Amino acid sequence: MTWEILNILAVSAFAFSGAIVALNERYDIFGTFILGIATPFAGGIIRNIALDVPVVHVWEQGYLLYVAFGTIAIVYFFPKSWVMSWDRWNIYLDAIGLSAFALQGASFAIENEFPLGGIIFASILTGVGGGVTRDVLAQRRPMVLHQEIYAVWALLSGLLIGLGIINIESAWQTYFLFIAIILLRVLSYHLGWHLRFRDMYRL
Repeated sequence: MTWEILNILAVSAFAFSGAIVALNERYDIFGTFILGIATPFAGGIIRNIALDVPVVHVWEQGYLLYVAFGTIAIVYFFPKSWVMSWDRWNIYLDAIGLSAFALQGASFAIENEFPLGGIIFASILTGVGGGVTRDVLAQRRPMVLHQEIYAVWALLSGLLIGLGIINIESAWQTYFLFIAIILLRVLSYHLGWHLRFRDMYRL
């Protein structure tokens, strides 16, 4: 039940985010649905390809595809004024998706008996892969590579789970980490936390 709830939250949050970005970039209905579907599912596909695990199970999720399609349809067909008012909540929905998918990626790696490095790698790819794909398809520079602290929180999830500090078999520990990553992501956004970057144009 824990993972079902997290999966529904993650898929709907990332599908909403992808659809909103598509509308902001003036994509048509087909482009909106493609971007909305890619955002929640691309991370898992990229993770499986990178870890040499069959991709087919990503598409065997049944109702989650319907959750994504339903979310995208709501964004596309509801009145524009409503959707634009919801857009202000996109950062929070994005944080929910990041957290849930990062935990899911770490869980997937543990189930497939990957070592610590593989767990962290799977957590990062699953957590941020969809957002990177969304930005690339929208012809934007991927936010995770140049703006704000984003992938670090997915890395932290994988590290805590991989080291056994958080036991994903425990529902309360899983939800605790889920909420903590959301809060850290939101705080880093509102407080303007950034990783250090080197300015090549300044001596």
